[in-house]
Formats: sequence, structure tokens, C-alpha cells
Amino acid sequence: MVDPKKKRYFYITLSITGAIGISLILFFILYKLQGIGDALKNLSDILAPFIYGGVVAYLLRPMCNAYEDFFSTLFSNKRKKLSAGLAVALSLVSGILIVYALIIMIAPQLYESILSLWNSLPGKIDQFLKWAQATFGEDEELLNYFNTSYRTILAEMETWAQNTLAPYVSNILSGVGSSVLKLLNFLYNLLIGLIVACYLLASRKRFARQGVLIVRSVLKPRWAEMFLDEVKFIDRMFGGFIDGKIVDSMIIGVLCYIGCLIFKFPNALLISAFVGVTNVIPFFGPFIGAIPSIFLILIEDPMKALWFGIFILALQQLDGNVIGPAILGDRTGISSFWVLFTIILFGGLWGVVGMIVAVPLFAVIYDTIKKLVRLGLVKKGQIEVWDQYKADYPDEEPKK
Repeated sequence: MVDPKKKRYFYITLSITGAIGISLILFFILYKLQGIGDALKNLSDILAPFIYGGVVAYLLRPMCNAYEDFFSTLFSNKRKKLSAGLAVALSLVSGILIVYALIIMIAPQLYESILSLWNSLPGKIDQFLKWAQATFGEDEELLNYFNTSYRTILAEMETWAQNTLAPYVSNILSGVGSSVLKLLNFLYNLLIGLIVACYLLASRKRFARQGVLIVRSVLKPRWAEMFLDEVKFIDRMFGGFIDGKIVDSMIIGVLCYIGCLIFKFPNALLISAFVGVTNVIPFFGPFIGAIPSIFLILIEDPMKALWFGIFILALQQLDGNVIGPAILGDRTGISSFWVLFTIILFGGLWGVVGMIVAVPLFAVIYDTIKKLVRLGLVKKGQIEVWDQYKADYPDEEPKK
């Protein structure tokens, strides 16, 4: 019979040894963090074509599935490979054509709008100051504020041009060879990435089946089912949310452009591009797009800037209450507080990309924590606490 004291000392010794070992591992990781970061960066540079190809394939997958379902109804089962090949080719061509059409339609007009705005900016600011003088002429303090702000802006622009823009242009011109090499490297990675995307789309079902076989061979049936369910949830979160958000933002951009034409707001295409692109970012996107747009209209027509602010507010209400729920539904099941928290957190870590993927990523983390909590309550025989919580807060369950 084992002595209880010896058993207790054994577990204490084991715990201390484990704690020391984990501490040493964490110290080694932190000490070598720079080297690990450099190694990961080198690895990502090497695998850049596969990263690009994976992103393209993931975004085109719904279109590829739709094409394959369509061709499957036209062809017999004997021509199944033909249906799959046509679906891959057409989805890739469709994606390239959509991007090309957007660039051709928007880029020239955006360039003209930006160039025209830059050339007319001093005159527009003078007009704005005249309007301010005519409107607030009796208020000398406010008028002096406008004049001071105007001079400050011009001084800051001149300082920025001399201290930042000129050296930057000089560096670009002196390092034009390096810039060309970087551009060629990007185009090379993108081209190889498109080829990789073709292979990934063509083999997507085989890779999925292979992944299922690996999971079931490694894990017990119960854990394998839980893991596969979690993978499906991750796919639904990221694929459904990001694809839906892109479609939603395109609709908002088009509606904004139509509204700008109807109400005759200046720089309609430029403003609509701002609003549409930034709308991809949850929560903060409308504000990020609206603020520079309002400023662009303000220097041309202050009253129209006010009306544009009201128009954007109405458009975002339409998006938040009608268009967004119709396209996305309640996919995440997380509250507005966590949406705000996760956008700030991941935006600070990874920038704009972090802000875009923040909501679906946190939804996955949140769902995993919920399942672990429920599992812990089941093991301790306190499942009634979980059932009561679900009854009190039924809105936390994400909907398909």
C-alpha cells in the first residue's frame, strides 16, 4: 500500500518540477522571441504564393461550388471531372474580371477626382473662409479661429511637403531599383498564388476528406466529432461573415453613390469609394469613411456637408437594421461590447486586417470558451447553472 504522505510529496515535487519546466520554456520563448519572429517572417515570405493562393481560393470557393452545382445538373455523372474543371476555371476568371472591372471603372475617376480636388483645394478653402466670414462675421473670436486654423493647415502642409514628402520621393527615386524588384516579387507571388488557387479549388473536396481521415485517425470518435464541428463553425464564421461583409459593403457603396448623385454631393465617386471600402470594418467602418468624406464636402459646401452627414447616418441605419441582417444574419452571437473590444484589440495588433477579421476570430474564441465552460459544469454536475444562463440570455447563440 502506498503511503499517502509519500504520494502527496510526489505530487508536490511533480508540480514544482512542472512549474519550473514551464517557466524555463516561457523564458526561452521570450528570450528568443525576436529570432522566432524573424523565422516566421522568413517562412511567410517563402510561402507567400501559397498564402495568396489560399486566400483567393477561400474567397472564390462559394462561387466555385455554385458553378459546379450548375454544371452537375447539365452533365451526367460520367462528366463529373469536366464539371469540376469548368467550375474552377470560371470561378477564377469571374474573380479576375470582377476585380478588373472595378479597377477600370473606379480607378481613373478616382484619380481624376483626387487630382481635381488637390488642384482646387486652395480655392475651395478660400471660398469656405469667405462663407465663414459672411455667416459668422459678427463673431470675431470664431472668425479668428477659422483664419488661424486655415494658416495652421497651410503651414502644416508646407512643413509636411518639405520634411516628409520630399525626402520620401527622393528615397523612392534613389531606390527605384529596389521598388521595382519588390513590385516584380509581388507580381510573381500573385501569379504563382493564382496557380496555387486553381489547385486548391480543384482539390478542395479531396483535401477536406483527407483532413477528416487524419482527425478521425488521431482522436477518439467523440473528440473527433467535436473537433470537426468546431472546424465547420470556424468556416461558417470566417467564410460567411467576410464574404457577406464584402457584398454588404459593395451594396452600401453603390447606394451611397446613387444618393450622392441624387443629392448632388461633390466628389460622388471618391466619397462612395471611401464609404464602401471602410464599411468592411465592423462598427468603426462607417465613422472612418464618413469623417474624411464630410471634410471633403465641407470645404466645398458646408451646408451640403451637414446634409451628407444626415444621409450617411440614415444609410448606416438602413445597413445596420435591414441590409446587414438580411445578408449576414446573427452569425456571431457576441454582444456589441465584445465587438468593440475585439476590434480595438486586434486592430491594435494587426492593423486594418485585424479589424476586419476581429469579429469572426473572437466569435470562434468565445464559442470555444463557452463549450469548455459547459463541459466543466457537466463534469461537476452543475449543468442546471448553464441551462439557467441560456434561458436568461438566449440571444448569444449564433444563427445560421
